[in-house]
Amino acid sequence: MSETGTGDVAEAAVGAAAAAAEAASGNWRRAGFAGAAIGVVAAGAAAGVALERLTVGRGMRRKARLALDAAGPYGALRGTPGKALADDGTALYYEVDEVDPEAAAPRRRRLFGHKTPAPVTVVFSHGYCLSQDSWHFQRAALRGLVRTVHWDQRSHGRSARGTSQDGSGGRPVTIDRLGRDLKTVIDAAAPGGPLVLVGHSMGGMTMMALAAHHPELVRERVVGAAFVGTSSGKLGEVSYGLPVAGVNAVRRVLPGVLRALGSQAELVERGRRATADLFAGLVKRYSFSSKDVDPAVARFAERMIESTPIDVVAEFYPAFAEHDKTEALTVFQELPVLVLAGDKDLVTPSTHSEAIGDVLRGAELVIVPDAGHLVMLEHPETVTDRIADLLVRAGAVSAAATVGRYGSTAHPGD
Repeated sequence: MSETGTGDVAEAAVGAAAAAAEAASGNWRRAGFAGAAIGVVAAGAAAGVALERLTVGRGMRRKARLALDAAGPYGALRGTPGKALADDGTALYYEVDEVDPEAAAPRRRRLFGHKTPAPVTVVFSHGYCLSQDSWHFQRAALRGLVRTVHWDQRSHGRSARGTSQDGSGGRPVTIDRLGRDLKTVIDAAAPGGPLVLVGHSMGGMTMMALAAHHPELVRERVVGAAFVGTSSGKLGEVSYGLPVAGVNAVRRVLPGVLRALGSQAELVERGRRATADLFAGLVKRYSFSSKDVDPAVARFAERMIESTPIDVVAEFYPAFAEHDKTEALTVFQELPVLVLAGDKDLVTPSTHSEAIGDVLRGAELVIVPDAGHLVMLEHPETVTDRIADLLVRAGAVSAAATVGRYGSTAHPGD
């Protein structure tokens, strides 16, 4: 494996975008400036970084990806499935990992004594272009220790395409919409008992929207919260690691580009497949910081992201520029809270987590060294340790409890 220079990468990015634009010149002409703009985006994303490029042929690279897909256990954990209907009729898919009450009772009495607290449900919310499987390591570690709910945001994973967004003229997704979805899932999967909410990126924003619209639920039932790699607002100021000129250009054109791409979804998906190597490099650049990330983990992240249709990407993107839920954070003020981020996160920089910590003065703030946006996959032991500690502080588990393996080799049923 060798590394290319930044100039070569930028040239490759522009070339790939130009090829796609040329292949669909009639479509791009109708899309106005979008054909040129996607070249700007691709080149800008590649600027300033040397992306890894395999020196073997395309066929060998494809075989390597297939081998990783077949061998990797990541995302293979499954629970008891369920569906909840959002108020617009969208079917939201969730899974529950139960704790056997009979098997757990002796252990809970041993850990807590006769004053055994009510069982806690931990609800995990995932980020943009991901799925519930992004919590693979934490899910594997907590199995059998605490009841957990993992759900797929609308139009992601196994959840249905958002009814409000499906078809022409559909309403764009908002973070408030996602907060209502989370309330729907809680009502269906955990209608009673205390809750711990855990959210990554868009999932953390979803938790803030829940607090904004249902503060009574948070005050009455939530006993702990974890905000991982997320933001309470001002995402329009994020540079994504680009130079000032590049990021300003991207901000101007990207909304229009995504709308144009979303209208040509089938064409774009073919283009994704044709430029798989470039796409994989960009995913790695914006997901991880460590140079020694397990290739199977990197491929797992790539597979989750590439499974999100481009029209879904386009429908969700505008919500982030509008997101501002700083005031809603105060609802979590009196609770045990974990705020965690990677120090090299280019998507939701660690300064955004520090801003959350400034609002929630009693929160534990953890900035993980050499970590990118998908910190729970890149440094799973660190994230799981901090979540486990939160569960102890929230009374969900005893300090004497031992969190299981971190899932790096976990298979279904482990």
